[in-house]
Amino acid sequence: METNELNAGIRTAAGKGHARRLRKEGLVPAVFYGPGAAAMMLTVNAAELMKLRKKGENTFIKLIVTGQEKKIEKLSVLKEVQVEPVSRELVHADFYEITMGHKITLDIPVHFTGKSKGVEAGGELHLLKREVKISCMPRHRPEFFVADLSEIAIGHSFKVQDISPVEGVTILDRDDAVLATVSAVKEAITTEAEEVEGEASTAAPAK
Repeated sequence: METNELNAGIRTAAGKGHARRLRKEGLVPAVFYGPGAAAMMLTVNAAELMKLRKKGENTFIKLIVTGQEKKIEKLSVLKEVQVEPVSRELVHADFYEITMGHKITLDIPVHFTGKSKGVEAGGELHLLKREVKISCMPRHRPEFFVADLSEIAIGHSFKVQDISPVEGVTILDRDDAVLATVSAVKEAITTEAEEVEGEASTAAPAK
């Protein structure tokens, strides 16, 4: 189980003004919480947090917290990151505690592979859902699921139930939830309908 370390400091103040000052110093205000933990207000380095985000939101993060009598370590996942929409500056982060003996619920990405039969026949691929929600013990957490679309023909779909099962992992999404589908190209449908209409007009008897 890959775990990344992230240094964090204790934050004793709150408010927008304090948060702005932290961000000017290259820090991001954060909070750590969980079912068996008292919430802690923290600060983390913005650049280090950005690097961890690129590894995926479900990366296990060992928070090394200083600012108390001694350093403490907390295993977590990055639950949410707030980003300023214009500047893309990191505004706030939420870390959720991971306990090795308890199940966790996470959204796991789906990686699509293979060129479908439908696309090769001129159809159009639509990716409708790129992640699924799971429940598992932390040690069983998959990095991603693979959806092989090779056999998907026009008018057919790849559903949650088509994902290969992983030991110790329960997918919480509905079995019939569609991840990807291949449809006939709209232009082709329109042309075919016009041809049928034209044939019907030609075959119609004169009045």
